[in-house]
Amino acid sequence: MLPRIPDLHLRDNDQPDRPLRLMSAVRALLRERHYSRRTEETYVHWIVRFIRFNDRRHPKDMGIEEVRRFLSDLAVEGQVSASTQNLARCAIGFLYEQVLQIALPDIQGIVAAKRPRRLPVVLTPSEIRSILRHLEEPASVCVSLMYGSGLRVHECMSLRVKDVDVERREIVIRGGKGDKDRRVPLADAAIVTIKRYLRRATDAHRQDQRLGIHTTGMTAALLRKYPHADTDWPWQYVFPAARTLRDADGVRRRHHLHETVIQRAFREAVSAAGIAKRATCHSLRHSFATHLLESGADIRTVQELLGHTDLRTTMIYTHVLNRGALGVRSPADSL
Repeated sequence: MLPRIPDLHLRDNDQPDRPLRLMSAVRALLRERHYSRRTEETYVHWIVRFIRFNDRRHPKDMGIEEVRRFLSDLAVEGQVSASTQNLARCAIGFLYEQVLQIALPDIQGIVAAKRPRRLPVVLTPSEIRSILRHLEEPASVCVSLMYGSGLRVHECMSLRVKDVDVERREIVIRGGKGDKDRRVPLADAAIVTIKRYLRRATDAHRQDQRLGIHTTGMTAALLRKYPHADTDWPWQYVFPAARTLRDADGVRRRHHLHETVIQRAFREAVSAAGIAKRATCHSLRHSFATHLLESGADIRTVQELLGHTDLRTTMIYTHVLNRGALGVRSPADSL
């Protein structure tokens, strides 16, 4: 059991005189700053690993040397990637600077994990058509949207009905990576499919209303503003899960389809299509960006559609165009 923090200003709402325990305080501050639940679980994971690595000593009794040893051990013994090491560093920085309110100096002398340069896996249009032939709904609809709109798998799974505008041919992504909203195109080729799919989903929603089943992901503030949002059709997930769950208040709710369901179906379809590439659902997003650039789209437009903050992130797709990294013709073609 981790010790309590004696001088933390946060207090348990149920017992105001008792300070929150360490991990409860971490979670409370992450939620107060509107971090996503996925980020919350990741930060908690790395903070716990940091404490266990240092023999369960309280973080306020440790300092820069313990942080340096832990991050270096991740690279040397754990052989983690550079992004993983940086994520652990951010989590520990949050613990000290935000929770404990202890300023950490710049960490020097860390053995940095190697950051390999990898090019994205890009599928051809014919390969995508072949994959779609081996998929059934709802996986085929998900794959069509991920490729046609450049969606991440979680963005696709968490889509709500109100954010799919068939008339305007667009999809609004709410709270994407970095908690950013953006608009992306809805492909004309997907209109008939998505309309048919939503008609069937409407019938399932009526059944949920009769059974008193609500949707998930609704904050208390949102429900105060829209009291019936968790049962209204516009707020339902486009891809609801087959099973329901009961929350802490005893209300039965239906979450969205889990990402692994689509990832597994996509992996099986790639294998069935005889495609040798190491393709994942994220390859559809890579293919979306690459094919847009090949068709002459401006790279800044692609940056906006993908939701990239830094243009350098989008620039990687210029290295996988069919015309070559530098737009040159191979000398072997003249033989």
